Amino acid sequence: MVFETIWTNARVATLAPDEPGLGAIEGGAVAAANGRIAFVGSMRDLPAAPGAREINCEGRWITPGLIDCHTHLVYGGDRLRDFELRLGGATYAEIAEAGGGIVSTMRATRNASEASLVEGALPRLDALIAEGATTVEVKSGYGLDLETEARMLHAARRLGRERPVAIVTSYLGAHALPPEFRGEGDGYISFVCDDALPKIAHAGLADAVDAFCETFAFSPAQVARVFTAARHLGLPVKLHADQHSNIGGALLAARHRALSADHLEHMDEEGAAAMAAAGTVAVLLPGAFYFLRETQVPPVALLRRHGTRIAVASDCNPGSSPLTSLLLAMNMGATLFRLTVEEAIAGVTREAARALGRLGEIGTLEFGKQCDLAIWNIEQPAELVYRMGFNPLHARVWRGAQ
Repeated sequence: MVFETIWTNARVATLAPDEPGLGAIEGGAVAAANGRIAFVGSMRDLPAAPGAREINCEGRWITPGLIDCHTHLVYGGDRLRDFELRLGGATYAEIAEAGGGIVSTMRATRNASEASLVEGALPRLDALIAEGATTVEVKSGYGLDLETEARMLHAARRLGRERPVAIVTSYLGAHALPPEFRGEGDGYISFVCDDALPKIAHAGLADAVDAFCETFAFSPAQVARVFTAARHLGLPVKLHADQHSNIGGALLAARHRALSADHLEHMDEEGAAAMAAAGTVAVLLPGAFYFLRETQVPPVALLRRHGTRIAVASDCNPGSSPLTSLLLAMNMGATLFRLTVEEAIAGVTREAARALGRLGEIGTLEFGKQCDLAIWNIEQPAELVYRMGFNPLHARVWRGAQ
């Protein structure tokens, strides 16, 4: 194979699942060909590559490009009023009852054009890219009708054409009950399953289907209907689960072999065990925990005990986590949830890829995978988790291009 670019004199954290720790290689190199990893290993084993472009990393660390596996990056308006109400002591439910919350963003998003949605989302995306993100998941869920949900997903797809980043889309029609279906939760779920979801799927706008299972959102029975419809259309599922209460969200996600269940502050041991058995990734969202001033910490010890995979994401959204930094999300995950350095870094690389169903392509530095790299000005990987408000990114590589 002819190498196009080789990064030499590096310390490489492969994150390969069969390697101990971070899979560190001292005196390592990574080579790219056709946008994929053509070599990763010790420089002693690097084949001769006449004509290849060589980039001397001068001892810097290389990790897989970072992956944000849970964002609501595309939306209209803001939620500044919600923020002020929350500072005054209002709860999530009280803000929604006062006309704020998801429905207020719905109104602003319905009034926004695709171009304005893209324009608003690009600065948020740029902030993630500037910290080494190479893949970002983007959910709909602020339109709550077919036209606006499709517009959001079109805008998300456009982000991937505007910037050198992979965008993964999730249809989140079952996010909240729109005003036109007030008091008719089952009727709205029928609309999602029978009308909106098939059209979204047939248009190729969604890579997965998400839902919000909560006492003030949708019940396990309603979400199960959405998941069944998604599976019939060949789409994988994921779930906002057990964030404010435990109504069986983690168990539901596991029963449907969801790619991930996200939030999980109120998950119990049965849920953790079921997710581990099903291969469902636990996506922890410390930004929302911090911003909402929650006190119930996700049961990380249970996840470890049962071997449930743990990912970390920004949950970038206007109402509960206006966060556009995976580096800060890692720090919060370690500080607030007591994740280890290895868990935090794996959480935004290997396990985030697993949560998107993309581990075969991204998330680790292994032969044949996409050459998505983050090159860091650090002395040891712990610095990525330790520092706050500091970006040590030296260079970002997406599909072999720096």
